[in-house]
Amino acid sequence: MLAYIIRRLFLILPTLFGIMVVNFAIVQFAPGGPVERVLAELQGTAVEATARIAGDTSGEVSGQRGPIQAGPGGKYRGAQGLDPAYIKQLEQRFGFDKPAHERFFIMMRNYVTFDFGNSFFRDKSVIGLIVEKMPVSISIGLWSGLIIYLVSIPLGVAKAVRDGSRFDVWTSGVIIVGNAVPGFLFAILLIVVFAGGRYLDWFPLRGLVSDNWSDLSWPMRIVDYFWHMALPTLALVIGGFASLTMLTKNSFLDQINQQYVVTARSKGLGERGVLYGHVFRNAMLIVIAAFPSAFVSILFTGSLLIEVIFSLDGLGLLGFEAAINRDYPVMFGTLYMFTLLGLVMQLVGDIAYTLVDPRIDFETRGA
Repeated sequence: MLAYIIRRLFLILPTLFGIMVVNFAIVQFAPGGPVERVLAELQGTAVEATARIAGDTSGEVSGQRGPIQAGPGGKYRGAQGLDPAYIKQLEQRFGFDKPAHERFFIMMRNYVTFDFGNSFFRDKSVIGLIVEKMPVSISIGLWSGLIIYLVSIPLGVAKAVRDGSRFDVWTSGVIIVGNAVPGFLFAILLIVVFAGGRYLDWFPLRGLVSDNWSDLSWPMRIVDYFWHMALPTLALVIGGFASLTMLTKNSFLDQINQQYVVTARSKGLGERGVLYGHVFRNAMLIVIAAFPSAFVSILFTGSLLIEVIFSLDGLGLLGFEAAINRDYPVMFGTLYMFTLLGLVMQLVGDIAYTLVDPRIDFETRGA
């Protein structure tokens, strides 16, 4: 197993490199860029993803790293009437004066040491921004993921054991509704009903904690935190528990019909012993396999609209704003971090396979 883990760790490097190459190339062909954005701001035509973006377009932008997008022939829309020397100065400030391949290798060399540089349009380092937004995304992802797994796995097992019963039919109806209603739409419904939108005013509408959180006692801080997290977490749970529940049910049904289950029952083993002594380990393998991608999805992309609706300034919103505002250091820094996290989580999932079922040996499979 140790040799397998070492091989997988070495495979992470070329995989990560390939993902960064593809995304870097796509950005080079995308319209617009930091220089065009600065020019648009000078003319008052820039469209920002958020009013919180701040920066002095005439000031020095130092220490920036990341790929820059240029127009054909080095021309920029909106550059008419501006001093060409000023345009060239902007290119130098953003690192645009270097060829694309040179910018890429400089970026990757810095990323190896987790040096992501500074944001183009925020007066902060990329690492600082990630650390600042991380608590929000971890809070949403941790609690919603925990509740989804605590609800979905027992419910899926119960549906598999009672397949075709009235309980199975009624819970399937609830699951269909949960799967059909998008999480962001359910979030709006929660705001309308419970956050002062139209009916009740039981929960806060925005933020992770109250403005006076630092003045509260520790027990009240905990209460205040969960008070703010209740609606965003519930909105994510509704959209996430349906697919995992059906995955668990179908996995258990597939194993229950296997010959080894019939053999175990014929030997006089009780249903609980068959279910948790034989079926559970095999059926849970597919659920474990889905965990790494589900974790990264909830943490980074799955909560984007929820963060916007509930005014939670997390990583999903940070990445979205960076893409809209052409803040390339933030774009590629977050891409690098979460791609690396996703690849590591895939390895963790493989290791969890062997913990759930020691009979699995990746070495003998030549993996």
